[in-house]
Amino acid sequence: MDKRIRHVDRDRDRELRDEMYRKVAKGEVTIGEAVKLMRKSSRLTQPEFAKHRAIERDVGNPTIETLNKVVKIFGLQVGFVPRPRPPDLT
Repeated sequence: MDKRIRHVDRDRDRELRDEMYRKVAKGEVTIGEAVKLMRKSSRLTQPEFAKHRAIERDVGNPTIETLNKVVKIFGLQVGFVPRPRPPDLT
């Protein structure tokens, strides 16, 4: 049975997406953690998301193309984000 058909808690799904966006924006999440949050918020089972499992465990080295396929369902695309500058200690 498809787990996505069961009770849908849209508020929980929205909270998971918002949490992921906040963590990504602050640089507080690894690629694997972001993929895991995306899987949970998309309501996909692990077998449905299996081809992305290595990414979720932070053991793969995905291409930009692969990452774009993963995030496409969330209306996102991989891009370059400036790193936060360390504080000036002078």
